[in-house]
Amino acid sequence: MNACDFEFSGQRLSAFGTGALWWPDQRLLCVSDLHLGKSERIARRSGQVLPPYDSRETLTRLATDLDVSAATTVVCLGDSFDDLDASQALTPDDRMQITVLQAGRRWIWIEGNHDPGPVDLGGAHLAEWTCGPLTFRHIAQPDGCGEISGHYHPKAKVQTRGRSITRSAFLVDRKRLILPAYGTYTGGLFSSEDALATLMEPNARAILTGAQPRVLPMPR
Repeated sequence: MNACDFEFSGQRLSAFGTGALWWPDQRLLCVSDLHLGKSERIARRSGQVLPPYDSRETLTRLATDLDVSAATTVVCLGDSFDDLDASQALTPDDRMQITVLQAGRRWIWIEGNHDPGPVDLGGAHLAEWTCGPLTFRHIAQPDGCGEISGHYHPKAKVQTRGRSITRSAFLVDRKRLILPAYGTYTGGLFSSEDALATLMEPNARAILTGAQPRVLPMPR
């Protein structure tokens, strides 16, 4: 597994190149903003038809990360579904795949702004969850400390070998860690935008996703 190891709030963590976060001491895998059912929601609301394979691709990637990590706890940091109707519109195969992934694992759905309430799938449904020194919630709070969140779909633009590249990114400082969006068809917010630049401390780092995750000062 391509990963970047780092410390946060006294804990040893790994940022997977896929955008998943691994906490080995707890055997915990965390993902954010799956946005399952996004193609169905777009078709339902706008009539625009996208290839309806986003949920399957996202769940297949998650299955691989779970196999590699052998995680026993999974935390989904909110906006796991593009809206609550999208959770009802999942195909039987996708619903079965979620059931298979949940089998034998503790599974926690954190509520997001797209899915602000329980869905009829297994697992616990919580507004936020604290484990040891870390608190998992969907949206970062101004006074957050030891906080792991999502919501912003952070991405970073960097110059390398004379060309510009853009990748989804983890953002981390002393107090908070913001995960990239894990789902297919999800856009992103550049780390230089005010919402992130003002939220993160001056010494914040970005961990770029991809085949070779790399850490660098957060682009501002």
